[in-house]
Amino acid sequence: MTGGPKLTIFVFEHAIRALSGVLSSSVAADKGLSEYFRENPKLGHADRGVVAETVYAVLRHKRSLEAASGSEYPRELALAALARVRGMNLKQLEHLLRPKETELIQKIKGWKAEEAPGAVRNDLPDWLWDSLVATRGEEAAEALARGLKQAAPLDLRVNLMKNTRDEALAQLKATEIEGVATRYSPHGIRLASKPVLQRNPLFLSGGVEVQDEGSQLLVELMAPKRGEMVIDFCAGAGGKTLALGALMRSSGRLYALDVAAGRLAKLKPRLSRSGLSNVHPLRIESENDIKVKRMAGRADRVLVDAPCSGLGTVRRNPDLKWRHDPSDIAELAVKQAAILVAAARLVKPGGRLVYATCSLLREENRAVVDAFLAAHPEFAEIDAVEVLAKRGIVIESAAAPALELLPQVHGTDGFFACVMERKAAPAPALVADPPSE
Repeated sequence: MTGGPKLTIFVFEHAIRALSGVLSSSVAADKGLSEYFRENPKLGHADRGVVAETVYAVLRHKRSLEAASGSEYPRELALAALARVRGMNLKQLEHLLRPKETELIQKIKGWKAEEAPGAVRNDLPDWLWDSLVATRGEEAAEALARGLKQAAPLDLRVNLMKNTRDEALAQLKATEIEGVATRYSPHGIRLASKPVLQRNPLFLSGGVEVQDEGSQLLVELMAPKRGEMVIDFCAGAGGKTLALGALMRSSGRLYALDVAAGRLAKLKPRLSRSGLSNVHPLRIESENDIKVKRMAGRADRVLVDAPCSGLGTVRRNPDLKWRHDPSDIAELAVKQAAILVAAARLVKPGGRLVYATCSLLREENRAVVDAFLAAHPEFAEIDAVEVLAKRGIVIESAAAPALELLPQVHGTDGFFACVMERKAAPAPALVADPPSE
């Protein structure tokens, strides 16, 4: 908070209480903070920002802060975050300190990260650090861990049904919101700050949607064409569905499938302002629902954005890395494999299947795809980087032929995506006329 407004005791105490609630709850951090702010309406907008920043700083750096402070208590962790992450010195902190906490700050400041074990130094649970090192090597794992500790930017996707990117940038600037074109996505805007968009005219009119640039690139891998039948198999709240519909120019049929009615309900207001008329939300009981079976062999394109650990999104959701263990990953991999098999049945000969997760773990990504391809020779993997190149998007992927997006390399959330195509049915053999007698 160096250079900013003075952190008051009032706000600091709220930060400690909010942090305590988040650390002791099974509820996601963003939801827990939202609930805390609803229960404490006297906190102003700036105060809420300081509280949230402090909580997220602890969640991002939890292991190193515990090691530096020698404590797991919220107050000591919050002080450690102020001292080490936000760089506040003893003079800036003295008005917050209780007796004997001066020594604590000195201890925190003097802790040497380079002498700590890799998992502690990189603020990851042991199992996750070991997994990343085993699959990537220690140097690459260190770089990835640093990338995951950075705060994520706010990206928008321009709705092609409403305007162009240049028009959207101009409209945002007119409302004093600065943004630039995203590095890879041809329809993305990266904002310079994190304004409240819910009241912005461009957002209210459906001209833009909040969507990470990496997520936008997954949609580009689908490359849907006008008039096709396209299925978003795990649609959730429909961010990718809406992007697909815009690329299809609202033609053809686009089905948004999900098992959760609540998630699909969040799609409705977004759909109503999108200008799309080709989207058909459909709740299913499971991947083996009769509604799914009726679509077998009919779809031109199917997207499987599979339920996953979400570890590629810890820039936004740092609590996720503390909520999972290896048994969770094993359970998810079984579910992902079943969903992929079910979704593949919908693809027609010559059609495209895209499997994607926002995970960084081989167990949820390459291993799932390899097992599927081994059991389904009617599908073949194609180069995801080449698919994007044909759409004018030049990008590198260390996981080629799959696409892997990494925060420290691409500036996006962490994503994995594999593009597969069902082999076209062989043409019927020509039958020679029987010889004449």
